[in-house]
Amino acid sequence: MTTAGTPPTPGTGPLSGVRVVELAGIGPGPFAAMLLADLGADVVRVDRPGGTDLAVPPAQDVTNRNKRSVVVDLKAADGPARVLDLAERADILVEGYRPGVAERLGIGPADCHARNPRLVYGRMTGWGQDGPLAHRAGHDIAYIALTGTLGMIGRPDEPPAVPANLLGDYAGGSLYLVVGVLAALHHARATGTGQVVDAAIVDGTAHLSTMIHGMLAAGGWQDRRAANLLDGGCPYYGTYETADGRYMAVGALEGKFYTEFLHLLGLDDLASARKDWTRWGELRDRIAAAFTSRTRDEWTAVFEGTDACVAPVLSLREAPAHPHLAARGTFTDHGGITQPAPAPRFSATPTAIRSGPALPGADTAAVARDWGTPAHPADGPGGPGGREDPDDLVTDGG
Repeated sequence: MTTAGTPPTPGTGPLSGVRVVELAGIGPGPFAAMLLADLGADVVRVDRPGGTDLAVPPAQDVTNRNKRSVVVDLKAADGPARVLDLAERADILVEGYRPGVAERLGIGPADCHARNPRLVYGRMTGWGQDGPLAHRAGHDIAYIALTGTLGMIGRPDEPPAVPANLLGDYAGGSLYLVVGVLAALHHARATGTGQVVDAAIVDGTAHLSTMIHGMLAAGGWQDRRAANLLDGGCPYYGTYETADGRYMAVGALEGKFYTEFLHLLGLDDLASARKDWTRWGELRDRIAAAFTSRTRDEWTAVFEGTDACVAPVLSLREAPAHPHLAARGTFTDHGGITQPAPAPRFSATPTAIRSGPALPGADTAAVARDWGTPAHPADGPGGPGGREDPDDLVTDGG
């Protein structure tokens, strides 16, 4: 079994042969670089002395799987030159500093493009590279708050529900950065010219709500929580508590699914309430009462094998054992850690977890050999002492 710090096996995944430099950060930048690594890219993470203030120990930080690590003190005399040596040999560079920090350190886009005009320079921030808030600190919750998306989530009589940091950091941030750098890589390979990709969480999260804005303009969406078809306002698209205090998720939107859903609940008399908004309160109450009559697992058995579009709400620890996810290998165990397997899947270039989390500085010699950069043997695992300036990396990508 491959363990943490073991060099990744080359030639796995559709991005095999693509070289990526990741300037270590927190949140969406590392996740984006992990996705590139999962797809087969050779990702070299440039860790800074002392690491970051993350609660996850390096050996368990699976967002650093399939990567390699070197430690570089960017404020040492030779620090920027060492990053530029890597950038010269890379296809993509990813950084998540506050705007202007990379330039001040001597590793900004102009510095890198002077050495490698084909480089795709990906910038991951919360607020973006310009605008009144560009230099402000922030986290996922603030970014999604300003885009209107946080205000869509939750019950109308309660504060907006916080969707962990999945909506902003990873959906609106990481995934848009990956799409951006891969599109720019395609352009660079066609033209020989690299460019800067400005991936702002506020931009990506706003973009995710495109359909909702169209519905809003057409009068098909009310600008308030739990008043619409897809935000919990509809009684046959939401969650219900069961007898054991757990929950079932219901998505019986279409007529035939709704009919089957009601039949299995024993509520056939409510068939005509589907499109009658004046009866939605009654419909919700009757459905809620029905669900409290059995446990979550009992209801799971009732809906098993049907097209009622109902599923149990599982916890993070329960999800890997679900028969469908287990059959597909959606989760996998690697190095003693249960974690999501790489996604999506490819027929000709399958992906895999090739190595555990890269330990800071563990791959300095191997990277120097493979990339043809000068070796610095003094910087072994962990590197020299010190810690990054908190004004450089203050947020989840801001």
